[in-house]
Amino acid sequence: MIFLTFFIGLIANFIGYIPPGNINLTLVQITINRGIKEAVRFITAFSAVEFFFTYFIMHAARWLSGQLKLGTIIDWIMVVLFGVMGYITWIHRNAPPKANYSEHASIKYGILLGFLNPMQVPFWMVTGTYLITHEWILDGRVALVIFSLGSAAGAFLCLFIYAKFAKYIQERFALSTRLINTSIAILFFAFAVYHVVKQIYLSFFKH
Repeated sequence: MIFLTFFIGLIANFIGYIPPGNINLTLVQITINRGIKEAVRFITAFSAVEFFFTYFIMHAARWLSGQLKLGTIIDWIMVVLFGVMGYITWIHRNAPPKANYSEHASIKYGILLGFLNPMQVPFWMVTGTYLITHEWILDGRVALVIFSLGSAAGAFLCLFIYAKFAKYIQERFALSTRLINTSIAILFFAFAVYHVVKQIYLSFFKH
């Protein structure tokens, strides 16, 4: 049962990080600009925070699912987050990669984005409530700790594959740092626009 709980957490969060979002796009940027070593530091720090993040959200999943305005709040937070990250990436798109980075820079960035990860809130609200309600996992403290460890492992595994794939694509197709940064900035802006359009639709057109 312990292994199954861990495995469910790993698979669930692995799937959760497959779609492009602020975390995996940032990771791609770090991999391209700073190298795989810094990417692994980022992933390790982020996954450590993901353990605590998952544990808290799973505890609060049922309560959060009853908050009517939570989805709207998360959408507007994502608009700001994607907009800021897109702007920063855009203005630095032409900057050449630095030769050396502080060994703590990627770790701090991973910790920061681990806490600034609102897209995972609705994911765990739905996934967590489903798993507990259908008794795939127990909602006891020990079970949720093991599940959260699996969640952290799933995030690490998925993001590590992202980093390796980004490095492979860069080397295989000799893509320039400027092109990659520009593409990531455009994606950030596109995600921000998506959340704005979504809220406009929900507010004025959906009845």
